[in-house]
Amino acid sequence: MEDQIKQILFNPTVGKISTVFIGIAIIWLLMKAIQKNLFSKLKDNDNRYRAKKIGSFIGYVLTIILITIVYSDKLGGLTVAFGVAGAGIAFALQEVIASFAGWLAIMFGEFYKTGDRVQLGGIKGDVMDIGVLRTTIMETGQWVDGDLYNGRIVLVANSFVFKEPVFNYSGDFPFLWDEIKIPIQYGSNYDKAKAILLEIGEDITGVLTQHSKEKWNELQNKYRLENAQTEPMVSLVANDNWVEFTLRYVVDFKQRRSTKNELFTRILKAIEATNGEIKFASATFQLVEVPKIKVEIEP
Repeated sequence: MEDQIKQILFNPTVGKISTVFIGIAIIWLLMKAIQKNLFSKLKDNDNRYRAKKIGSFIGYVLTIILITIVYSDKLGGLTVAFGVAGAGIAFALQEVIASFAGWLAIMFGEFYKTGDRVQLGGIKGDVMDIGVLRTTIMETGQWVDGDLYNGRIVLVANSFVFKEPVFNYSGDFPFLWDEIKIPIQYGSNYDKAKAILLEIGEDITGVLTQHSKEKWNELQNKYRLENAQTEPMVSLVANDNWVEFTLRYVVDFKQRRSTKNELFTRILKAIEATNGEIKFASATFQLVEVPKIKVEIEP
């Protein structure tokens, strides 16, 4: 009985299995300790999140390396078999491999980060989590008007970054240009209408002008871009029914709907306070009188 126990305890296979289990336990205890004592002290949420993800990835890599080293003497005669099996697995799991490569591109290529508002594969929303295979998004829009959450959580494969454009609403330039159109009747005081729109635009969105200008200058230093006007501006065009004024302004990517609501409210009140000097226009239809028709009836 004792001899059998000794054979089991000193069996090379048992020893290697024990080494693997002990080594894996040490690796992950070490990674958890580093994440708890080092990564948790990072003040920036994005850096802390990214460090934890990279730490988990390093743990997986070290685990694979450990298993390879422990069983290296058994792998020599299985090279061809592993090669054929690996090719089959790679073909079957090509989407998984592409998603893993996409995760590396996202983490190190600065495609987007958690908290960014993006559009991936036709899905628009805020990034909640970036996993090894999928990105989790809190969706906006669809049956809900504007840039508001609809409550649907969407998982998008990371491989999408190689297949379709990635729209980032809050990357290096966390602002959007937006505009509203106001129809004004012909014969109104156009100069006053333009002054009202410009004054309200500067009052509500002017606080972002300087900050957005600084961000744009940073983009110009990083990329080849022309200068852009971040101050509110008003333009007009005459069409068949009215004079259409357009107020263009810069807005924070998360405040687009609320800013537009405030602008419309202020503009409506300001124009109504002109006592008819400026009038809103609406679709009009001109009815043409039917020509008289003379009918003669023969007896």
